[in-house]
Amino acid sequence: MNIRCMIVEDEPLAVEILEDFISQVPFLQLASVCNDAICAMQALKEKQIDLMFLDIHLPKLKGLDFLSTLKNPPKVIIITAYHEFAIKSYEFSVLDYLLKPMEFSRFMLAVQKALPQTPSSCPVPVAEDKDWFFTVNKKKARVPLKSVLYIESQKENIKIVMEDKIIITRYAISELERELPEEFIRIHRSFIVSKSKIDFFDAHDVEIRGKQIPIGRNYKDYARSVLGSS
Repeated sequence: MNIRCMIVEDEPLAVEILEDFISQVPFLQLASVCNDAICAMQALKEKQIDLMFLDIHLPKLKGLDFLSTLKNPPKVIIITAYHEFAIKSYEFSVLDYLLKPMEFSRFMLAVQKALPQTPSSCPVPVAEDKDWFFTVNKKKARVPLKSVLYIESQKENIKIVMEDKIIITRYAISELERELPEEFIRIHRSFIVSKSKIDFFDAHDVEIRGKQIPIGRNYKDYARSVLGSS
């Protein structure tokens, strides 16, 4: 099935990123792009829109104020740089709340919520053999999940160590942990590892390609249950 979507966003760069993301998702079809709520109102009258990507800080009429005027709004995913509006936005039963700058992997998880929850049309999982994309120096870096050895938190950034390269990107490890498939387990507040890439382990650490990675005190029981006793 195709989900007809609309972007309501006044920042050209954000629009460009959303257009790129939408083009990569087979079940999304971009039907309209508006840079303010007045344009969006007209578009909703003229076109069938199933999903709206809505910025909060719009000119003329703010995003949530615009949303409050709609009697039968489409499904909505909020796009914003401001986290403080999250609670209020959920009063409108939005599907998700995405913070700028967006990662494609997080975007993919959000749009899956727009799919009908039926046995014949289940959300498309972010499979372990798929490529993810992360922003590195304002470019999109391809990260094949199969090649990831481990991920290390570095304050506001994460270091993704792959078999053939390393990238560093701005991302919270706790948020990434929620998005990764079961192949990846968190064994320390600063480390997530790929189970299939572990060469050795004991009660205190794991070893991947000669790298000793500690198992945090609060993660020992979990690690033992997943990896087995040493």
